[in-house]
Amino acid sequence: MTAVNNRILLVEDDQNFGDVLRSYLEMHEYNVTLATDGEAGLESYKKGEFDLCIFDVMMPKKDGFTLAKEIREKDTEMPIIFLTARTMKDDVLKGFKIGADDYITKPFNSEELLFRIQAILKRSQAKDDPREEIKEFEIGRYHFNFPLRILTFTSPTGEEEKNKLSPKEAQLLRMFCMYKNDILPRSEALTKIWSEDNYFTARSMDVFVTKLRKYLAGDLNIEIVNIHGNGFQLLVRNSEQA
Repeated sequence: MTAVNNRILLVEDDQNFGDVLRSYLEMHEYNVTLATDGEAGLESYKKGEFDLCIFDVMMPKKDGFTLAKEIREKDTEMPIIFLTARTMKDDVLKGFKIGADDYITKPFNSEELLFRIQAILKRSQAKDDPREEIKEFEIGRYHFNFPLRILTFTSPTGEEEKNKLSPKEAQLLRMFCMYKNDILPRSEALTKIWSEDNYFTARSMDVFVTKLRKYLAGDLNIEIVNIHGNGFQLLVRNSEQA
């Protein structure tokens, strides 16, 4: 999983470590701005636009906690990760009280950091999608209550049939509803629901698509279409088009 064009502000006073970490993140298609002290980090923040900040805690001129507090005064939503060699409980609590999204102690596994960055960005970017606020959907003769995971079918005679979906079935159906009549990219569904885009999770997704097709079989105007090489499409036709 890569994140093309996501911009990261990295503030780390160890130049060598900062260069290595910047190169690693750039290899995974992040755009990284590196500053080597807190004051330079604040200036970089003011001049640029960023999707996430990574701050070392112990730095000259301005420590990471102070830098984060000053940025929080301007932007309460900016995701912030602290990097530190200090593991004292008070320091960790202080970081989270300031509003840290994560706190990673050195030395750390670079792949673990990458996954944490991806998870934080996914949560952050989801807040910007107004479709994420929708909790109930109408799909032809079906009503889908996502929080309760209940799919209700109403027959032409007015009879109702309810199905309780599993958590993953509900998440996938919700994404289909958000993209109704548009293509849902397979990679987006896999990274949001399964957290990984690989052969095994793709096969798992195919199984869940088959299950959803069975749930929706009561309305002939509804079809989940496989778009080869891209993903799937939840087609909901008007009854007069059938």
